[in-house]
Amino acid sequence: MTQDELKKLVGEAALAYVVPGTVVGVGTGSTVNCFIDALATMKDRIAGAVSSSEKSTERLRAHGITVLDSNTVPSIPVYIDGADEIDHRGHMVKGGGAALTREKIVADTAERFVCIADESKLVDVLGAFPLPVEVIPMAAAQVARRLEALGGQPTLRAGVVTDNGCHILDVRGLRITDPAAMERDINQWPGVVTVGIFARNRASVCLLGTAQGVKTLTF
Repeated sequence: MTQDELKKLVGEAALAYVVPGTVVGVGTGSTVNCFIDALATMKDRIAGAVSSSEKSTERLRAHGITVLDSNTVPSIPVYIDGADEIDHRGHMVKGGGAALTREKIVADTAERFVCIADESKLVDVLGAFPLPVEVIPMAAAQVARRLEALGGQPTLRAGVVTDNGCHILDVRGLRITDPAAMERDINQWPGVVTVGIFARNRASVCLLGTAQGVKTLTF
């Protein structure tokens, strides 16, 4: 199966985790786009969606799915999103689509995080994918120096401004053996909006698209 076919497969499989009559949290990215398209088939059976990006909001509304302001939704049963990397404990690296902060906000509102990904995203140790860090523009150079001190090679993602008006540093060369500790550390630096490590908001389930079909991992 092609990567696009695997994404469609896990996007459709995620429908099994949507609780009818409730609001569903919706992430961002090409795999999530497949989920949004599948969600349209049951749009009359949900109360709406909370979206993690302007792009996902546009796609949801194009399907006639009501998008709610996150401030009006105190909690949601499930958040469905992809990952750039996921390890065998459910920790993830996210932010390749520059939506990491809003993704983390919606994930924190959810009772359950269901990650949808193809099998190429499953890794033993996070860090092969460049770690995104969203920063306030005036702090970009300062944060980059601190990331270099950790052994990383940060580069500013050219031409990218997040939905929050901030910039993204992509950090190569890190081997993230303790995701929770690194997430806590970097998030405390002045000027960091958030780091793309999802350890505190790790996945509880991963629907992994494989050539043999959808494999369910639970953490």
